[in-house]
Amino acid sequence: MTKLNIEVSNKSVPLSSGVAYVFGIINLKDKLQIADSLIETSGLAKVDLKALGVKSTFEHTTRLQGPDGSIYLAIGLGDDQLNDEGFRQLAGAAVRNLGDFERVVIGLPTSTATASLAVIEGALLAHYEFTEYKSVKKARKLNSLTLLAREIPLASQIEEAKTIVAAIDLVRDMVNTAPNDLYPQTFAAIMQKAARGKGVTVEVWDEKRLAAEKCVGILAVGKGSVRPPRLVKIEYKPRGAKKHLALVGKGITFDTGGLTLKPGLGMLGMKYDMTGAATVGHAALAIAALKLNVRVTAYMCVAENMPSGTATRPSDIIKYRNGKTVEITNTDAEGRLVMADGLILASEQKPDLIIDVATLTGGARVALGVRTTGLMGVGAGVNTLVEAANNSGEALWAMPLPKELRTLLNSETADMVNSKLGDPTGSMLVGGHFLKEFVGHHDREKKNQIDWAHLDIAGPASNDGAPFGYTGKGASGVMLRTLVQVAKSL
Repeated sequence: MTKLNIEVSNKSVPLSSGVAYVFGIINLKDKLQIADSLIETSGLAKVDLKALGVKSTFEHTTRLQGPDGSIYLAIGLGDDQLNDEGFRQLAGAAVRNLGDFERVVIGLPTSTATASLAVIEGALLAHYEFTEYKSVKKARKLNSLTLLAREIPLASQIEEAKTIVAAIDLVRDMVNTAPNDLYPQTFAAIMQKAARGKGVTVEVWDEKRLAAEKCVGILAVGKGSVRPPRLVKIEYKPRGAKKHLALVGKGITFDTGGLTLKPGLGMLGMKYDMTGAATVGHAALAIAALKLNVRVTAYMCVAENMPSGTATRPSDIIKYRNGKTVEITNTDAEGRLVMADGLILASEQKPDLIIDVATLTGGARVALGVRTTGLMGVGAGVNTLVEAANNSGEALWAMPLPKELRTLLNSETADMVNSKLGDPTGSMLVGGHFLKEFVGHHDREKKNQIDWAHLDIAGPASNDGAPFGYTGKGASGVMLRTLVQVAKSL
């Protein structure tokens, strides 16, 4: 959990020993210059910055000795005009570099209060670390951050940022937790604990309740595990709310592939397959903590996908509570099976918008890489998500749902199959088509489908590469900021 004291000022401060001061570097007419800053840098006026290894390349950092025992961190601003997300990334890179200091002062050239707020957000996001399983815990020393900016955000805006980042950190904690410690029952217990004092109601459906409610997808996926599945439902109902947002999250606490067993390397990292559920759960709690005037219901569909004598078999057929039947051709396409239950339950409430979040397909990584979320959907939900992601600074790309790909889900014995093994054609989009089948309608004639957006976060949910900006190794907490933005816009 982030524990970082934040101060803001629109005035310069004296340089102090042992403190790190961050300023930006630009390239102007092929000469390196210090960007506009409230940090005292007059001592560097005649210094050849290039000779000291300083570069204007975006996020490139160089430590320099300052006066009176202080340290400068020169960070490149790049060649493009900086937006708020750029400032988030820069602040994050600075904090990651300066974890060995107790106090850091950042003086980047922000010209608006929103840009200054982005600096704070980036610093908070980058300050996260997970040391739960380390026998020797080497935590960052950094505990105090001062922002120097000519335009500063309101105290209420800073507190909101802290609330959102705290929720993101809880997502990261859950995803980073080992699967022998995080499984359906403990997932539910963590969410119950996190919900205390938030003004929400929490329901946990065990395997008996799931059977009574005909949540056959969650039960089918969880059959192979000695740890029974769960559905966790969080509801926030502020008085006077006129809009209803439903969130559905994939919560596979570990994915072996079931009887369609993954190869060994394919299982590494599969503890992250519950990221969607953790994200929608903590997004709902953040929305409640911020007291936003929108009703939110979150459905977390939680199971452990294991092979055993009781596991679901390829060719098994299940019948959902909405009457649709699915032939399970691939037990490793399990996420969509549990999500279908959540989408049905959400649809029965006829909300204004349904958003589901899932590490659903490897196809999303192939198509969009590891930093961009894939977006599919119907109705106004797609545009709502695009605008929210733009406002939050999170990378998202809208994808189509071509009608011809739906035929890949045709079954000879059931209404549809869950996957077509051996055919990778448009796998991310086919996954979207499957989920779309379980999104309900506002009318009995089924002409007016509920607005729905599907977020495939398989790429950016966990960073396996080198740290960048405010994103370190491991879980990222991606899309929670966007979900909060959606709630604010309704």
